[in-house]
Amino acid sequence: MSDRALVVVRAGALTTVQDRGRPGYAHLGVPRSGALDPPAAALVNRLVGNPPDAAVLETTLDGCAVRPRSTVTVAVGGAPCPVAVGGRPAPWGSPVVVPAGELLQVGTATAGVRGYLAVAGGIAVEPVLGSRATDLLSGLGPAPLTDGTVLPLGAPAGPPARVDGAPQPRPPAALVLRVTPGPRADWFPAGALQTLTTRAYRVSPASNRIGLRTEGPALERSRTGELPSEGMVLGAVQVPPDGRPVIFLADHPTTGGYPVIAVVRAADLPAAAQAVPGTPVRFVPVRRR
Repeated sequence: MSDRALVVVRAGALTTVQDRGRPGYAHLGVPRSGALDPPAAALVNRLVGNPPDAAVLETTLDGCAVRPRSTVTVAVGGAPCPVAVGGRPAPWGSPVVVPAGELLQVGTATAGVRGYLAVAGGIAVEPVLGSRATDLLSGLGPAPLTDGTVLPLGAPAGPPARVDGAPQPRPPAALVLRVTPGPRADWFPAGALQTLTTRAYRVSPASNRIGLRTEGPALERSRTGELPSEGMVLGAVQVPPDGRPVIFLADHPTTGGYPVIAVVRAADLPAAAQAVPGTPVRFVPVRRR
């Protein structure tokens, strides 16, 4: 058995393998998936000398703990958190050498939701449709990590970055999402889009990798009939029967039967991945490009 591997000692609340996802298969019913905060995942890869599409670990809220079988270089980014190697504090947002057999602990996030752990060489699980990403909706890719899981590692591609620390955006105190009208805005009365873009919402604890759910004013529909299932895109703002908008994230379904009142700009979605429950949400209308 290769010594280029990580042993999962503590899997945490939800830790998954993620990369850039598997775009181009929506017509087959396969979501894109991939890291919810792509800039954070790309940065930790760069810190350890990996290409930007190398697979990393995405943690949720309470981090994880792993033990490498050989000496490795790692970097932790995304949601700020304490990091320790062999029980000693180690820097967050910088390359760190972890000796063989030492325990690397990624602690509970002090802000934000999702942390990213890159290892030089990348997580080398078997790809599915060209991606190593875990897709919680379709079940493609490796299962969420459990204690005792052994993760193979690839060969390092290049030297780690020569930096003391890389600047990263802090998780949002308030989430500002730019939106354009969606394909089913006509299923709502004229004032619904104004309600969406002028009233206060907040992130619901029921949010996950599939969608960011909101709490706030319910949006009434002007049409009561059934909407035939149709294609969904990343960032679609769908309105289920309870009237509370849901923003589709990386593991969203490729089709849906509830009307889409608006679509969030893709550039605003990484911040949504780091918004803790209760974070204020403001939808800002912008023109279509």
